[in-house]
Amino acid sequence: MPATIQVRTDAKLKKDAQKVLEEMGLDLSSAINVYLRQIVFTGSIPFPLRTVNGFTPEQEDQVLREADEAVRKGKRYSSAAEMHRDILAE
Repeated sequence: MPATIQVRTDAKLKKDAQKVLEEMGLDLSSAINVYLRQIVFTGSIPFPLRTVNGFTPEQEDQVLREADEAVRKGKRYSSAAEMHRDILAE
């Protein structure tokens, strides 16, 4: 039995997606059905989710933890000149 799904999305995103799908011989409805079937088949979203930085959420969490640790353990300087002298001394 057919069901209707209403989705709000950016108009440009919809247009751009329709253009790509048309080149593949698909309409938007067919592509969404393929996507939903893959979710059911795999039991998950059928592609890796990435953050705006290109990392998976787990990778981004790790990078942020390492950055926090570097800040906590890092050497502190009272001026740029002091930091510059220290860098040149290495």
